[in-house]
Amino acid sequence: MRRILLTCFGLAAVTDLVSLAAGWGAAHTVAKPLLMPLLAAYCAVRGAPRLLLAALLLGWGGDVLLLSDAEPAFLAGMTSFAAGHVCYLALFKTYGSPRARAGLLVPAYATALVATVVLLWPDLPADLRVPVAGYSVLLTAMACASAVRFGLVAGLGGALFLLSDTLIASGVAGWPQLPRPDLWIMLTYIAAQFLLASGTLRALEARPEPTTTYGEMRSTTP
Repeated sequence: MRRILLTCFGLAAVTDLVSLAAGWGAAHTVAKPLLMPLLAAYCAVRGAPRLLLAALLLGWGGDVLLLSDAEPAFLAGMTSFAAGHVCYLALFKTYGSPRARAGLLVPAYATALVATVVLLWPDLPADLRVPVAGYSVLLTAMACASAVRFGLVAGLGGALFLLSDTLIASGVAGWPQLPRPDLWIMLTYIAAQFLLASGTLRALEARPEPTTTYGEMRSTTP
């Protein structure tokens, strides 16, 4: 079942990316909403904690909402993703522990956050400035925590999520874009969610099994 679900996720991802590269809007509309439910199902089969499943399904909510170009849908989608980042933060705090690299990564991510918000602020629509800034704080905190608490694979996923959403924000601000910007946004986003999920599962599976304490041993004796 794991392989089937992972294969289905891979096929949906390839279909979505090819459709964006070829300009097939209808195929993208069908494939995009399948991505996160398939990834969540794969993680569930592997015994993932509920916080990871919630984060992925909130990402699915954001994916569906952002299929619309309307501003209310954009704000609702951003809210859904923000709730997903809160789930990721709770996941990292619950199951992870700070590592030595925190002293380097925290200042680096904080600097990137301030620089991005300062640069984007003048070009964002006035009614989106505060929501985008608040969302950026949550996103950056999630990206930093993924690396600090869960290691390289999850950390790379967090960094790609930050890149993906920065590409979206630069488009909203009207900055020059790469050809086929939606393709690069989805490529980095799909990779981000997959690496966050994979890194989480690896980190949890690598945790040592709890050992039986002396008190527990005594409690089993008559």
